[in-house]
Amino acid sequence: MQIGGVTAVVTGAAKGIGAALVAELKTRGAAHVAAFDISDAVNSCGADSSYTLDVSDAAEMRAAIGAVEASAGPIGLFCSNAGIIGALDLSFENAAGASVADWQRAWDVNVMAHVHAAAVLVPLMRARGGGHFLQTASAAGLLSQIGSAPYATTKHAAIGFAENLAISHRDDGIRVSVLCPQGVDTDMIRGAEDHPAAMDGVLSAEAVAKAALDGVEAERFLILPHPKVEGYLTAKVAHYERWIGGMAKLQRGYKPAS
Repeated sequence: MQIGGVTAVVTGAAKGIGAALVAELKTRGAAHVAAFDISDAVNSCGADSSYTLDVSDAAEMRAAIGAVEASAGPIGLFCSNAGIIGALDLSFENAAGASVADWQRAWDVNVMAHVHAAAVLVPLMRARGGGHFLQTASAAGLLSQIGSAPYATTKHAAIGFAENLAISHRDDGIRVSVLCPQGVDTDMIRGAEDHPAAMDGVLSAEAVAKAALDGVEAERFLILPHPKVEGYLTAKVAHYERWIGGMAKLQRGYKPAS
């Protein structure tokens, strides 16, 4: 799609990849960039308009999307970027040991925020003949996340929803891109640079935003800022048992000394 002249929304826009997406959209000539975030810091991210809301709340999402459409025109690109890691446990005592509240919050933000946005926008985009969703997932959604079952599980689910959205509405002119980076220099990984997610290098948020929007402009479904992820995914599918064993071996290197 052509980003120049489009009305775009970015969630999780107060910092990190979200703030970098706001800046890159403006550089590429978006007509209006609206920023959504749960933090009031969104008001200073450089967007043309900003909204403080919880993207996991369907009513708040519907109201904010309606406000953007009323003030800035039809949304052509929705960057569903908000996400949380949470429940990181490098003791590896119990993969299911996170609290029910942690599991639910990960589900609400990492999956349902994408669903809430699409529930509102798909009918509008269908009526207009098309639109584009950019959904930030993670390489963890293709591979796994050592030390956080809630993150790995919900990111897998996010990719599953993105696939279904892309298949269901391709003939409606709606395109979907899913962004799956590994380590990115944001608060999510800062201070844990030796974590497996950073083993292939930590990219800047700006580099990831550029890769993401290059992918959107090319209408690619899968966007991999870290090229090695494609090889890992191929190896996983080709030799699933070997891949599980390799991941278990990798985890052993992060277990605390007994």
